[in-house]
Amino acid sequence: MIRRERQELINKGLLLPLMEEFYTIQGEGFYKGTAAYFVRIGGCDVGCHWCDVKESWDADLHPPTETSKIVANAVKYSDTVVVTGGEPLTWDMTKLTKGLIDKGLNVHIETSGAYKLTGTWDWICLSPKKIKLPTKEIYQKANELKVIVYNKDDLRFAEEQAVKVNAACILYLQPEWSKRDKVIPLIVDYVMQNPKWKVSLQTHKYLNIP
Repeated sequence: MIRRERQELINKGLLLPLMEEFYTIQGEGFYKGTAAYFVRIGGCDVGCHWCDVKESWDADLHPPTETSKIVANAVKYSDTVVVTGGEPLTWDMTKLTKGLIDKGLNVHIETSGAYKLTGTWDWICLSPKKIKLPTKEIYQKANELKVIVYNKDDLRFAEEQAVKVNAACILYLQPEWSKRDKVIPLIVDYVMQNPKWKVSLQTHKYLNIP
């Protein structure tokens, strides 16, 4: 396949730069503790300095994979699929979500919301970043808002984001892993004073699973 043809298929969402796919336990947010099949799509230009999957940033490092193959793999493992990245909305998610939904799967996404929302989702976890804010559209469609707390200023940012989401959206504050010992007491105190928020932890890291 020549490069131009391959790029056209990627643009249509028929091929996606697949970094990895694996069956594990959802470690964060509302569905923590739930068995799920994770599909990690390569490509991200948001560039969080504390990102723990920086190898996902360069899409060219990850093989363009037929969307139908991703669907075929996912259906073998779980009724819940979590699409993550990287930033999956860099790409058109329409074909992938249609294929998964046609197989009767529940389809979740973890996204910064920095790009146009494509695809059909049962659950949207919006994790906004200061350096590249979400589109206006996704705020009203998010099921959960997850703000990563690296320092005290992130609590101010979290409140700015919370006023933009819909009334049913669940609000989470999650410590950045490398700063967890410092920021967990800060988050706990803040949530106790502001109980509209909940604490989210990366429980998969405590469990030592992917």
